[in-house]
Amino acid sequence: MRKQAEVVIIGGGIIGCAIAYFLRKAQVSVIVLERDEIGGRASRAAAGLVAPLGPLSGPGPFADLVLAGFALLPSLLGELEELSGIATGFARTGALRVVRNPKRVAHLQKRLHAWRPLRLQMTWLTGEEARRYEPHLTVDISAAIYAPEEAQLDTPRFVQAFAQSAQKLGAQLYPHEEVTEIITSNTKVVGVRTRNRETFVCGHLIIASGAWAATWNTFLHTTLPIRPLHGQLLALPQFSPPLRHIIFGEAIYLAPRGQTIIVGATKEDRGFETPVTEEGITWLKTGAARLVPAVASSPIDRAWAGLRPKTADSHPIFDRLPGWKNVVIAGGHNSVGIILSGITGQEVAQMLITGHTPALLHPFSLNRFHKAGGHT
Repeated sequence: MRKQAEVVIIGGGIIGCAIAYFLRKAQVSVIVLERDEIGGRASRAAAGLVAPLGPLSGPGPFADLVLAGFALLPSLLGELEELSGIATGFARTGALRVVRNPKRVAHLQKRLHAWRPLRLQMTWLTGEEARRYEPHLTVDISAAIYAPEEAQLDTPRFVQAFAQSAQKLGAQLYPHEEVTEIITSNTKVVGVRTRNRETFVCGHLIIASGAWAATWNTFLHTTLPIRPLHGQLLALPQFSPPLRHIIFGEAIYLAPRGQTIIVGATKEDRGFETPVTEEGITWLKTGAARLVPAVASSPIDRAWAGLRPKTADSHPIFDRLPGWKNVVIAGGHNSVGIILSGITGQEVAQMLITGHTPALLHPFSLNRFHKAGGHT
């Protein structure tokens, strides 16, 4: 028996679930199809950092998008927790961005100057002041920027809060339904079929399959310039007294999460493989120990890996696919999918409902890659 909805979303991670939630708030019928468990792939592996400064180099369209997403999260989390009954573990632990090498202090100062117009709270600290904030830091920290508004959450619980909230509003979510065929009629997609031989009829199709988005290039005669970027993470037992802040430095981060400290993350081109390697874990632990010496003698509780959806400019893509009247891509969120989840859901839903691309999403069309020389 065929199932149908106004919108079918391929991908049941954080982005697909967020779009489904906002579509149902607007009373649009929606089906989400996920090849594995809902939120069971990249979303489950993510560290859950809500720290907008890192990916930003200063004001601009990307900063506008990230900060809009960051501003939306607190109220959105309240909605989702009330509707789903799932606590997302959101906590404004604050973050310290630190440098050890005195020669890097000037570079950190330049970053502070570039970030000032973003109007987030930031304080410049000497190394001694940074150690007062976080006594576990090594004695050779030269300087730091303290950002008290930066936060974190429990990503798997956040995804489930989105998923269950969308379902309670009437969204149909189907785990273990891998799409294997896209059914077309001239320049429209009219439905999809899955490996389980189910047919889902739709008025619009949204590609929100993260690092796997380019899977549909051949089916849709297009080029989605999104590729997987492998990232390894590890978890350590919390210290006594506990680490209190997110620490960024030495190309890694440490994030305190209850009785655990998460250390991440490598950036490796390995295709769709997600191995945990001795080399990657050693690199993470060594870098973390340079910032927090107690890491060196700490056991590793567990290690895991995931795939980020990477684009050439590290910015997401929101667009209607060329040549198709009813296909939208919402992908390539790189390392900021958690921060951008709510604003993506809200704005992409508006794109579908109004037929117009919201101003906030205009700079993130596919055209920018062709203008830049056709990066794929």
